[in-house]
Amino acid sequence: MDIRTMKYFQAVADEGSISNASRQLNIAQPALSRQMKMLEEDLGVQLFERGNRRIKLTIAGQLLRERTEQILNLVEGTKKEVAEFDSGIAGSISIGTVTTSGAVLLPELVNQFHNLYPNVTLQVWEGDGYRILELLDKGIIEIGIIRAPIDSDIYNSITMPEEPLVIAMQKGGIFDKQKDTIRLKELAHQPLIIPFRWRSLFVGWCAAAGFKPNIVCLCNGIIMDILWAKKGIGMALVPQSTKELVTDPAITYKRIVDPTLSTQTAVVWPKNRRLSAGSKHFLDLLKNLKY
Repeated sequence: MDIRTMKYFQAVADEGSISNASRQLNIAQPALSRQMKMLEEDLGVQLFERGNRRIKLTIAGQLLRERTEQILNLVEGTKKEVAEFDSGIAGSISIGTVTTSGAVLLPELVNQFHNLYPNVTLQVWEGDGYRILELLDKGIIEIGIIRAPIDSDIYNSITMPEEPLVIAMQKGGIFDKQKDTIRLKELAHQPLIIPFRWRSLFVGWCAAAGFKPNIVCLCNGIIMDILWAKKGIGMALVPQSTKELVTDPAITYKRIVDPTLSTQTAVVWPKNRRLSAGSKHFLDLLKNLKY
């Protein structure tokens, strides 16, 4: 029993006669009658109670009519969904993001994307950079939003403008009376909280400035970093956007200068994997937005 036969059966069931159904389907009445007889033989059951003018469905016929309607609706719905998804109109997109990058990048991007494609559902995972890359490699998400550096041999990427790095510290500390900046050398003997993925970069920056940093904690959770800084455990190296994400009167932020340190958000996806149409539209929109 194929889709065409199901459509023939549905027409006969709806019209209640072979003649009316044949006119609707634009096929010869004898041919349609043979198709229904072959369907009964194929299933091994009687589907119709044939009368002089109209035919009625048997119990088996009623069951088949119900199932046929479900199957044909599913087929048509699937065809429509696939066609719409291929043009980026419907479906879902799975995205993973680190906290600060997502907080800055996604609100405006998602708002514009939803206005353009209201039938697309966004599925968003949040985690540290390592977790986002893990989800990406496993195929659980299609697009990852992380902080540089990235492995350009494995991932395609779109990088955002550079964002200054700041030091979050407990208010009332030794640098409280300074302006909103702090020289890198001034961190030489201070306890520091550094994200795992920035360790080698930061150690290199400090070496170029002539000192070895006193790293008391390696942590990839921005909120955890700030909480530890608030408790006075150390000073946390975070992106400047953290100031918008975590506003706490007990915390002060100072931009690192001499030299100025910065980070970049990178939107990444695997080179060896085909993106869905919806994700392609999402990335196209991202490229056209100005940040």
